[in-house]
Amino acid sequence: MYHEQTAKGLKRRRTNRIIAAVVLVAAALGLWLLFLNATSHTSEQGAASVRQSILDTAMQCCAIEGSYPSSLKYLEDHYGLVINRADYAVSYEAFAGNILPTVVVTPR
Repeated sequence: MYHEQTAKGLKRRRTNRIIAAVVLVAAALGLWLLFLNATSHTSEQGAASVRQSILDTAMQCCAIEGSYPSSLKYLEDHYGLVINRADYAVSYEAFAGNILPTVVVTPR
């Protein structure tokens, strides 16, 4: 059966399309914001994990050798510690052999 298109019907169809487009854009924006938040959270968790690995390796070194290592390079050379320097900036400061070193890891 044929229905004639009225001005009211055309206006309603146009309004529905605009509403659908606005909802689609809002959903895309919401997903993009969720992705950014998840990426930031993952990066922070990765930095915390790298920091904890460095401290664990330093404590292992102290347990075996009797003192904390003076440099991060020592842990990399003798204990197999691997750090992704492309993703993280690491600051390792050892004050004395009997004090746990200060480790700061920041995502790049």
